[in-house]
Amino acid sequence: MVRLPIDAIPDVTNVQVQINTNAPALSPLEVERQITLPVELAMFGLPNLQEVRSLSKFGLSQVTVVFEEGTDIYFARQQVQERLQEAQEEIPEGFGTPVMGPISTGLGEIFQYMIEADLGSGIDATELRTLQDWTVAPQLRGVPGVAEVNSFGGFAKQYQVLVRPEALVQYGITLEQVLDAVAANNVNAGGGYITQGAEQLIVRGVGQVQDLEQIRSIVIASRGGTPVRVADVADVQIGHTIRQGAVTANGEGETVIGIVMMRMGENSRTLVDAVKERFASVAQTLPAGVEMRAFYDRTELVDRTIATVERNLVEGAILVVVVLFLLLGNLRAALIVALSIPLSMMFAFSGMLQAGIAGSLMSLGAIDFGLVVDGSVVMVENSMRHLAERDEEKKGFLRTVLDSCTEVARPILFGVGIIIVVYLPILTLEGVEGKMFRPMALTVVFALAGSLVLSFLLTPVLISIFLRGKVEEKEVWLMRHAKRIYQPALTRTLSHGKRVLAAAGALVVAAVVAIPFLGSEFIPRLDEGALAIQVLRLPSVSLEESVRQSTLMEARLREAFPDEIRDIVSKTGRPEIATDPMGVNISDVFVMLNPEGEWTRAGDKAELEELITEELEHIPGLVASFSQPIELRVNELVAGVRSDLAIKIYGDDLEALSAVANETVAAVSSLEGANGFRAQQLSGLPQLEITVLPDQLARYGINAADVMRTVEAIGGAEATTVLEGQRRFALAVRFPEDVRRNPQTVAGLLVSAPMGERVPLGQLASIEVVQGPSDISHEAGSRLVIIEGNVRGRDMGSFVQDVEETFESGAVTLPPGYRVDFGGQFENLERGTRRLILVVPLSLLLIFLLLFATFNSVRQAALVFTGIPLATVGGVFALLIRGMPFSISAGVGFIALFGIAVLNGVVMVSYINELREQGRPLEEAVREGGMTRLRPVLMTALVASLGFLPMALSSGAGAEVQRPLATVVIGGLVTATLLTLLVLPLLYLLFERSHSGTEPDSAEAEELELATA
Repeated sequence: MVRLPIDAIPDVTNVQVQINTNAPALSPLEVERQITLPVELAMFGLPNLQEVRSLSKFGLSQVTVVFEEGTDIYFARQQVQERLQEAQEEIPEGFGTPVMGPISTGLGEIFQYMIEADLGSGIDATELRTLQDWTVAPQLRGVPGVAEVNSFGGFAKQYQVLVRPEALVQYGITLEQVLDAVAANNVNAGGGYITQGAEQLIVRGVGQVQDLEQIRSIVIASRGGTPVRVADVADVQIGHTIRQGAVTANGEGETVIGIVMMRMGENSRTLVDAVKERFASVAQTLPAGVEMRAFYDRTELVDRTIATVERNLVEGAILVVVVLFLLLGNLRAALIVALSIPLSMMFAFSGMLQAGIAGSLMSLGAIDFGLVVDGSVVMVENSMRHLAERDEEKKGFLRTVLDSCTEVARPILFGVGIIIVVYLPILTLEGVEGKMFRPMALTVVFALAGSLVLSFLLTPVLISIFLRGKVEEKEVWLMRHAKRIYQPALTRTLSHGKRVLAAAGALVVAAVVAIPFLGSEFIPRLDEGALAIQVLRLPSVSLEESVRQSTLMEARLREAFPDEIRDIVSKTGRPEIATDPMGVNISDVFVMLNPEGEWTRAGDKAELEELITEELEHIPGLVASFSQPIELRVNELVAGVRSDLAIKIYGDDLEALSAVANETVAAVSSLEGANGFRAQQLSGLPQLEITVLPDQLARYGINAADVMRTVEAIGGAEATTVLEGQRRFALAVRFPEDVRRNPQTVAGLLVSAPMGERVPLGQLASIEVVQGPSDISHEAGSRLVIIEGNVRGRDMGSFVQDVEETFESGAVTLPPGYRVDFGGQFENLERGTRRLILVVPLSLLLIFLLLFATFNSVRQAALVFTGIPLATVGGVFALLIRGMPFSISAGVGFIALFGIAVLNGVVMVSYINELREQGRPLEEAVREGGMTRLRPVLMTALVASLGFLPMALSSGAGAEVQRPLATVVIGGLVTATLLTLLVLPLLYLLFERSHSGTEPDSAEAEELELATA
């Protein structure tokens, strides 16, 4: 258990490799043409390739290559790396180098912290970012298991040479000369070594610049014997690189944060502990006035979720033990059975460790101890009966125990095996639902297999030790009351067969009719104890304006919800490693919440979302949608979107796509349950487009490359790198702010001609402000626009039906050749539903085949099989009563329910068969069988349903995912038990009357009866 990886939920991220290419000066169209398309084309044809999608933004190309499940991530990265070498040859020089992202997943962001400086310390955002990049991050990156430490916010330090255009003209210096001089005067060299006497001297040439003054002193050219230095034509200063992201916190302005990313497959619980230990030691080395503070810690969610699982398991175990004692009437026997619970769990933990399954809400939370104790219950109960009936003079104690245990060994194998078999089809689930529920199925199978081994090897030993002495099998008070109620009910049922069958049939029909009213969703939302608000602004907004609005929003929310909000951090744009490729018009606002017991304004999370929405409406220009930190990240990585539902419209023309997207948003937003739907901003990004005029270039003999070099210097052309010890900073040559503030000043920039003329840029190129695309997305080689949003207050399935109706009815018209598809959580739901349509019948077929092999009779197998529709009635109505839609979690609950429900029928039918073999008349056998097998039927149902009861009623962290599964099992067992005790004897009577010549095999019936007693 100590070595078992622990996390809140299974990691559902698919096998993918992200390829990021930074091209700070390129527009989205140039990024798409020059970088994204060559990389995409190089990726097609890779082995095990499932999907290629991409996003082209200002200064960034991101291509995501998704592989089939089961592909080794290191093999996948090796294949991608080989193809990247081909792609690099197609990318123009200076346009960036494609780099693979870190080996992490959607659950990889395990620890986030901010670095803050005291107001009087004099330390600015540039120094804080430098500390993060070169002091903090390298040390945290050294913790084993950390894939990367991503920096976000602040200003990345850069040495800048700000050339003055008028000085260039005065001294006759060109921009190219400045760039060449700076690069040529920042070099070191090695001269090997020389021998001096008996010593060897290493020759080291030092020519690198060390500070601003040395850069200023670099000689560019000589005019009349007088050197022209950099200081004569430029101002040299410390600045910062072009920013595409910023972080603000708690309404106090900008800050710097670090995001620790876990390597795929690591143990998040132990890794966070190791990171926090290193984090504390690094904090002590920071300068005075600087402190680090964690604001997101994955272990908080893990601890709350695992606490919920532990509480449910402990309460379930206690209920199972109490029921066993009440029904067996012997405390020692109940404790022997209960001992199989912890020992089976140890077996399950070992299996999980070998299979690489992490302990989580799904893998541990779905274990029902009522199922785990089945084998031991059969063995202990059979031994108690034989010990109570034995003649001490004729048969010894140990021989009695041995014979009792041997007698039920094979039946126990069948009894536990039927439940294991029911869980096996769950292993065929694929995609997100497979990663979510396969760990659960495997863990249950491991636990049941462990209980089987313990039933055979340990339980007989414990019986021989603790059940010595006189053993009495007495009828407990609970069973006496149950029989007093059951006997007249059974009599009335057998006397009014037609009415009972009609009522049972009506219930089944009612359940089938009620299914469409349940609605559907993928899986319930796990409450992470935090909110992630995605704020969308106009594409033309500047980073500075986004920062101002974020700070205002944080201050407003902190003031409005002082007891609800602990921390609020806004991430605007993208971090240093663009794992999250947002534009500067988008902010991810992480709202870390206090425990709900401390809240004063909001009663629950849903109400808090509504109140926050009302507050944000007072800030103009914002569109907000709500999610959660992990949910947001996983949705983006798995489906390429950040919301519950993505409507994808494929086509080639960006303007047509934009028009259809806006039309779709208007139509979808009017539907019930729509929350925060918005279209990907394809246009609206203002661009200063500088297009060379070939005739003018020819007139002055100037190359287009000379013009483009001037254009590069507007943002900053990187000339070389300055080393400060182990730190490295870019040295860029750029024009000052006052000559690049607007199109007019840019048009006045001078370009040098070969004959020495200085030609204004405006004469060599057309300069105009145009509206260009802000994002260009590709999927499967085609452009597309994504409309995304969340669904609140209704199920996903019916909402998507309404969306489909808007397209089919013509409310939204697609141009010829364009198509629409759906992604996000709905895509997972649709795939999972298709798989369940195959898996559920497969489970039912396996159950029927086992029943037929046991009874050797199609008729009696079908008779016991009637327990399944009877169980379905309770499961459907339980969901309906609790207002829960059908989900993949509920579907798995039905699969588990079928195996448990069939056992009740087996108990009843097998014993009636045995009585008939003894010569009892049919009706007498049915009545006596029902009365005698009341106890094992109740025991099977009670221990299974009560084992799930804490899970069904839990309100702790993570209970949302467990509740549908537990609700289905408990509701189904209630009706299955009632109807099995009443309807099944009646059906047996009717079936056997019409086939009176057929008798069941006695030996098989006896074994089966013992297996399920």
